[in-house]
Amino acid sequence: MIETNLFLDWYIPKVIKKKNRIKLIRKLKIVFIKLLSNLKNSNNTFVHRDFHVSNLMSYRNKIGVIDNQDAVYGNIAYDLASLIDDVRYKNSNKLKDKIYYEFVKLKKINLIDFKNDFEILSVLRNLKIIGIFTRLSVRDQKDNYLKLIPYAWNLIESRINKNKNFKELKLILDNHFSKKIRKLKLK
Repeated sequence: MIETNLFLDWYIPKVIKKKNRIKLIRKLKIVFIKLLSNLKNSNNTFVHRDFHVSNLMSYRNKIGVIDNQDAVYGNIAYDLASLIDDVRYKNSNKLKDKIYYEFVKLKKINLIDFKNDFEILSVLRNLKIIGIFTRLSVRDQKDNYLKLIPYAWNLIESRINKNKNFKELKLILDNHFSKKIRKLKLK
């Protein structure tokens, strides 16, 4: 929940008028809590929390992982959601599906529970990313991340449009974040 607050604390003030913010933030917090309470897998897996291609290195024909200072024990689906729905690299749905099903096959896990968690964590993570990229621009003048926000919205839309668990979130996002806002490159 703390990570998802980055969307509420940084992005919403940039795109939503002040008079509408408090009620919207309250609604979103309730929906986020509901989604998090619907996670099925326990937090018993090493989670890198910044697992994407840029943090993987090839060394002596092996893959190494760097930048692991934020690692915690968490949900098994989190890092896979980070890798597959990474806003920095656009990959085909075919490749995403291949990676997803290879992982599932290797782990021998409950497919329904895993898919549920993967989609919830992907959506919440990308909302967090939108907040982080906004913060990087506002606080640190790193505006180059802003161009990635529209793709993060695309990733969120692709998950919430296919899953009834996101009905309430979809309604709130559609009512408050128009297509124009989602495509907007902030500044």
